[in-house]
Amino acid sequence: MSYTPNLKNKYTKEISPVLLGEFGYKSVMQVPRLEKICINQGVGAAVSDKKLIESAIVEMTTIAGQKAVSTKSKKDISNFKLRKGVAIGVRVTLRGERMYEFLERLINVALPRIRDFRGINDKGFDGRGNYTLGVTEQIIFPEINIDKVSRIMGMDITFVTDAPTDKEAFALLREFGLPFKNQKK
Repeated sequence: MSYTPNLKNKYTKEISPVLLGEFGYKSVMQVPRLEKICINQGVGAAVSDKKLIESAIVEMTTIAGQKAVSTKSKKDISNFKLRKGVAIGVRVTLRGERMYEFLERLINVALPRIRDFRGINDKGFDGRGNYTLGVTEQIIFPEINIDKVSRIMGMDITFVTDAPTDKEAFALLREFGLPFKNQKK
């Protein structure tokens, strides 16, 4: 007996037929799907303190459930005291079942923990069917122990879909349950 995440089942049984009717696709294969979720965290202060990158990797790995990797600078920038090849961020890419599990935790647990939360902005689409959401604090995730956090940092969460337009990607993410401020697009 294999385990399938709830949102994966919801996509095949509920979301796909709704989008099939809403946009008039001829085949189920035309319905947009979520391909991956990329989580990125810039740690600019890591230029002077190397331990920040290590703690950010541990936190990101805990949040995502998958090993995070550090990102390195591509060139020297003297104004920021930055050298080429120095670790300045952390990222992780989720696909498959881990992606659906992370999305479910984000929607049901993490987003409602944001202070004064009234929904997420629907202006984060890039014109190609991808949506980026900025989170200001990593402590909204229940996996993070607040006592062990050395510094509060934000992160960008990018939902990559195979939808050709932003309207179709918005409908897909709305059906998954992302709480947008304006539900009509």
